[in-house]
Amino acid sequence: MCGIVGYIGNKQAAPIILDGLARLEYRGYDSAGMAVFDGKKINVVKAAGRLKILEEMTHNGETMPGCVGIGHTRWATHGAPSTVNAHPHYNGTGTIAVVHNGIIENYIVLRKMLQEKGYQFVSETDTEVIAHLVDYYYKGNPLEAITKVLHRVEGSYALGVIFAEHPDQLFATRKDSPLIVGQNEEGCFIASDVPAILKYTRRVTYVENQEIVRLRKDHMHFYTVDEEEIQKESVTIEWDSNAAEKGGYEHFMLKEMYEQPKTVTDTLMPRIKDGEVVIDELNMSDEELSGIKKIYIVACGSAYHAGVTGKYVLEGLSRISVEVDLASEFRYRNPVMEEGAMVIVISQSGETADTLAALRESKERGFQVLGIVNVVGSSIAREADSVLYTWAGPEIAVATTKAYSAQLIALYLLALKFARVKKTVSDDEFGQMLDDLKKLPDQIEMLLSNKNNIQRFANRYIGARDIFFIGRGIDYAISLEGSLKLKEISYIHSEAYPAGELKHGTISLIEEGTLVATVATQPGLFAKTISNIVEVKARGAFVLAVTVEGNIEMEKAADYVIYIPETNPYFTNSLAIIPLQLFGYYVSVGKGCDVDKPRNLAKSVTVE
Repeated sequence: MCGIVGYIGNKQAAPIILDGLARLEYRGYDSAGMAVFDGKKINVVKAAGRLKILEEMTHNGETMPGCVGIGHTRWATHGAPSTVNAHPHYNGTGTIAVVHNGIIENYIVLRKMLQEKGYQFVSETDTEVIAHLVDYYYKGNPLEAITKVLHRVEGSYALGVIFAEHPDQLFATRKDSPLIVGQNEEGCFIASDVPAILKYTRRVTYVENQEIVRLRKDHMHFYTVDEEEIQKESVTIEWDSNAAEKGGYEHFMLKEMYEQPKTVTDTLMPRIKDGEVVIDELNMSDEELSGIKKIYIVACGSAYHAGVTGKYVLEGLSRISVEVDLASEFRYRNPVMEEGAMVIVISQSGETADTLAALRESKERGFQVLGIVNVVGSSIAREADSVLYTWAGPEIAVATTKAYSAQLIALYLLALKFARVKKTVSDDEFGQMLDDLKKLPDQIEMLLSNKNNIQRFANRYIGARDIFFIGRGIDYAISLEGSLKLKEISYIHSEAYPAGELKHGTISLIEEGTLVATVATQPGLFAKTISNIVEVKARGAFVLAVTVEGNIEMEKAADYVIYIPETNPYFTNSLAIIPLQLFGYYVSVGKGCDVDKPRNLAKSVTVE
């Protein structure tokens, strides 16, 4: 959540900071601010609302001269969205400025201690504690002060700090909240994510937990929390900054939906070689894989929904028992885990706080952890025992589409790999499934071409109050994601239920005109699902059905039917989710919602 950008160099800092913050808008925010040293003092400007307000206040940074500064876009946690609560925060004399992502868990204790020593607070934030604490420990040596602060604070943080007495230096540090640094011929940068600085440099260095960076305009030095200097290696970002631009599409979300055929191809094809599934990233032999007795899948949000599909596919194809957990529950429930198990954590950003905590918990218990992530060099990618990358490229819209589709492909490949080593599918079945996987990109493209019909249908439900999604088995997993896509960007109340649970309370909510979206892609469950359709229609529901070609019985039962091409039943999520993504998108557009940046949501949830 939130975004940090900082710069020190030969150029004016404010325009660079504003440009970087604009490229981080997808992370979500409700206020923004900057602090820039002008040669005499640190000037701070901040405002609640969109970044555009800050740009207008500073004439795109022109009225804030100076070559060192920090900026921030904030999602409110401690204290309401307001100018006074916006970052940066500073000490009483305005000589130290701080921006912060994360949550300081012991800020109440620290605030009380500082107040007893005469420090006065003007905001409701936990971040202001850091500014005053740095001031408390500062005796002329910024690095020493910051290290002392890190020994006192508890929680998560990514920090950017500037000192009026040291205008030739910019400091940054992190713990459990992402932060990168970069350098070019004209200066050095800090940022929460790569897109913020990709315009200026492709060479970035990932800051690890409790590392501190001292940046000058022409070099960077890295230190441990005990002030010991360390050496770090930078990496080259391969994808182009144009990949993070809309490319003529009205919204990033629409662009990313249309990138799904390529995303599926890029994630799938390098791992199919000579008629076999080859996943070199696992770093495990076939014998080691065949010895795995159980799999735990841990994730949040859409990644969790991909994991639910993964459970059905892995159990069905490889006959390995699979448990799927929400990371926020897994990390606190003290799970009983079986010997010989593998843990799979799934995260688009690779920085999801709860998922990262689940990874660490699993490793502490001695379990092998596989990370399925999209961001190279992210925390999960660095800390997992092995990494299966989803080559989706940058995903900017808060509501995931192409990264979710890539996660499904990664799980299909894993399921087929396990099935192969455990010999639970025949050679003919395996070959046919590989053929079906290879067809998915073209089939997805065909479904996307049907967007006009879906848009017309979506326009009928712009004013809906409640929409329900139902399905059985894998169709329930599809319903979970379809429902989430709709609710998070259109703000319409939407729920997904296993269709067999309707009579256990949910059917009481169905009334005349309620839309029930039914997913029916599993041939063995068609009859059962049609029975559920009859039940809701008897209560006045209008039924939208997503089903496979050839299921003509659905025409008789549902009011509106969307067909997906024929594929293996285990892979139908990759196709059925496409019309549901489009439906949610066009309902949101019709309502005039901010599709790419829905309210109260952030792209990367880096706090609990």
